[in-house]
Amino acid sequence: MRIVDLTHPWGIHTPGWVGYPGGKLYYTQNLQTNQIVSQKIETSLHSGTHLDGPMHGTDGGLDMASLPLDKLIHAGAIVDVSDEVEDWGLIEPEHITSKVEVKKGDILIIHTGFIDYYQGMPKQDLVRYFTMHPGGSVRLARWMADMEIRWWGIDAGSGDHPMNTTIRNMRPDLLARFEKHVGMSYSEFFGGDYTYTHHMSGREIESDIFPMHHLAFQDGCIHAENVGGDLKSVLNRRAVIGAFPWKIEGGEACPCRIMAFFDIGTDEVIEGLASGSFQNEG
Repeated sequence: MRIVDLTHPWGIHTPGWVGYPGGKLYYTQNLQTNQIVSQKIETSLHSGTHLDGPMHGTDGGLDMASLPLDKLIHAGAIVDVSDEVEDWGLIEPEHITSKVEVKKGDILIIHTGFIDYYQGMPKQDLVRYFTMHPGGSVRLARWMADMEIRWWGIDAGSGDHPMNTTIRNMRPDLLARFEKHVGMSYSEFFGGDYTYTHHMSGREIESDIFPMHHLAFQDGCIHAENVGGDLKSVLNRRAVIGAFPWKIEGGEACPCRIMAFFDIGTDEVIEGLASGSFQNEG
């Protein structure tokens, strides 16, 4: 079996999403005084490679502790769309299905190439990484729901297009540059408002922001952001993929380790999860 790490290291320089604080790591005890080393971490749950839980984007969504193992670990596909999208591009279903086989119920990892601009990389550019990356369209959110994607990950700061998030309110200068770049308003670019039915109250909702969070999460299609590690070495391949966050009761997200497993019996893993051979204990 070959295991490939798809996780960025976490440390004091790990950047938070736009408007989110960075992390802190410091000593609370040391050998020379306490005869033991102890440290403390303070961090946003959306720091580094992390998985957004359902309650992050929808009413009544599950917390991190409630995610079953067969949600977190399953067969899936890793796809390279870097030659299909550029700065501020939209990711469509065809960009994925033309490159790799995606099956109903899969886990999906998307490589946009923006991993190159993350913290500590030779081409580091955090403004470009967090505010100019490609993101999913409304069509992609609906396609993922139809495909019953367990979760998906992206090598960028958000699963949503940055100009389809609150970044457009926080950085009006970048919104103006974006609209000049695409030659139209953000509303025209994204196709105007999208509509969906609130899964608990039945309220009809019109929205113009966060479709990969609001629309997708209530259908159970959550996502991981800042996917990293050796992602480039396993593009356009199928694998068993797993995300391993803390089991936080009440947690809406969590930094996690993401791994791809090759040369392993995919059917055996799926059957084991289905039969309860891999159990949630404790």
